[in-house]
Order: sequence, then C-alpha cells, then structure tokens
Amino acid sequence: MSVPLVQVQGLEVHYPLGRRLLGRDPVLKALDGVSVSIPKGSCFGLVGESGSGKTTLGRAILKAAPISAGQITFDDGTGRQDIGTLRGRALKAYRSQAQLIFQDPYAALSPRMTVRDIIAEPLEVMGLTQNRAETDARVREIAEKCRLTLEHLRRYPHAFSGGQRQRISIARAFVSNPSFVVADESVAALDVSIQADILNLLKSLQRDLDLTFLFISHDLSVVAHICDRVAVMYLGQIVEEAPVKDLFATPRHPYTRALLSAIPALDPDAPKTAQRLSGDIPSPADPPPGCRFHTRCPVARDRCKVEAPEVEHLPNGGTVACHYWTETVPA
Repeated sequence: MSVPLVQVQGLEVHYPLGRRLLGRDPVLKALDGVSVSIPKGSCFGLVGESGSGKTTLGRAILKAAPISAGQITFDDGTGRQDIGTLRGRALKAYRSQAQLIFQDPYAALSPRMTVRDIIAEPLEVMGLTQNRAETDARVREIAEKCRLTLEHLRRYPHAFSGGQRQRISIARAFVSNPSFVVADESVAALDVSIQADILNLLKSLQRDLDLTFLFISHDLSVVAHICDRVAVMYLGQIVEEAPVKDLFATPRHPYTRALLSAIPALDPDAPKTAQRLSGDIPSPADPPPGCRFHTRCPVARDRCKVEAPEVEHLPNGGTVACHYWTETVPA
C-alpha cells in the first residue's frame, strides 16, 4: 500500500441527546473507534446501509463534524497535519485541499447565481486568485475539463439536466485544485446512463489531476467500477476493508456477504441468492453489546453477544472484525 494521504485512527463522533436519563448522559454514537488509511492517488470506497455513519466519516475528515476522540491526519506535502487542531488560515488552506461533491446537485447550487459565479466562488472566498481575469481563466479551464462550454457559464442551474448540474458541482469542487475529494453519493440521484458518464468523468479527472477520492455509496456495483479499495461500515464501525477485487471475490464478514448477495443479477433467469437479514439496523444511540452485528447475523453465537471482535489484519492488506470469519469463508 502507498503512503496514506488521510489517516484516521480511533475516530469517535458522538452527539449528546439532551437530558440525563437513568443516571447517564445519552449520546448518539455516529462513529465509534473507526481507523482507516486512504492511500495517495486512490479511490477509496465506503459502503453500508443508511445510518451506518458513512457521511459522518466524510464530514469529520473535512472538519465539518465534531471529533469526540481519535485523530485524523492529512499529508499536505510538507508533513502530516492534525485536522482536529486546524484553525484560521491553516483551516482555510486545508479546505482548499479537501473538497466535497454533494449528492443532490440541484440543492447544492444557488439558483440566483450563474454557473460562472458558482464555480468561481471557492476561488474568491479562499483568495486563490489575484483578480477577475485570473479567476475567469481558472473557471474556463476547469469548466472545459468537466465538459462545460462558455455558453453554459452564462446560464443558471435551473436550465440544466441532473447530469449537467453534477458536472457543475464537480467543477466547483475541483476549481481550487484540491488533492482530496469526498464524493458523497454523488451519482445516487442520477439515471444509470448518466451515472456512467459522471463516473467516467471522475476517473478521468482523477488521472489528470492526481486526485485522491473518498467515494461514499450504497451501490456496490458503482464501487466495483470506480474504487481501488473499499471499507464496509456497520453502525459506526468498520467491519471489513480490502482491495475491491478481493472483497468482491472473497467477502469475509457476514455483513459484507449479505450486501454482495443483494446485487441484482444481469441474467433474469439466474437463481436468486440474496441473503435476507432479519430486523433493522439498531439505533446508534443504543448499540447492542458485543458484536454490533450479532442481532442480525446468521452465524452469531453466544460469544458474539458479549465480546466485541478484534480487528484482524489479513495477508492481502485488508482487515476484518468477526470472531468466526474463518469458519464461514470457503478455503
């Protein structure tokens, strides 16, 4: 594995829930002990059900969510920075290096601003250009890379389709020349054919601009197409991480196998192999003891109910957190 651009160690993001209850202060444990390394130049996938903490992890890395415990470090080229300690100018400099692509492109774009002004806004707010001519030159450059014309720059967001709006969002995220981008369900709201176009655009930009992605998605087929490595989250914790090919070929954790079994087959006559999980994901305000997946796991035993599994490092460079994964994975 190459040098990590972003290193997350023991990260916790807890939100207090207000009044004291039964002698304790209740908290919602959005993230609880997350550790992950995102290599430079990679597209790192993050998958899991809604409510598992995927977006919270992305927001915490961007310093947009409060860090309760743990550490996030970022390699800015001169050394590793502790994201939790950044303030003032240092934080503004980091924000120019770490950007976000939103899920809903229309809600993320101001209807009262032209496309030119939308893309130029990060440059002006961060003071990355000296004058309007320099700003316009940079806007035109990134717009061309995102397949937007000069005529597009004069229009307003309502005049565009969903795919075009997402290209505008991508141009705005990339105009500050970042080295790290969080793509939070960035193709979930688009048609399948448009998804492919946006994914190919992101891959092209990653190659041309030497970018590192954290790609958050619930669609495993999309992750298989674009990502190099993938981590699987469940109830605020990483349960498995591996290179994409290894994870899809040999999933170790029972939750990962359940997710992969739910991918629709291209052959309508193929036998259905989806593994049904009983019950809903528990509340992060009251997670179950022991292994958090044991309430839905088809292979759970008594030990799983009382003892949380340790993270085990695998020969392929991945990790898995399960007491009995060796007994349920074919040799």
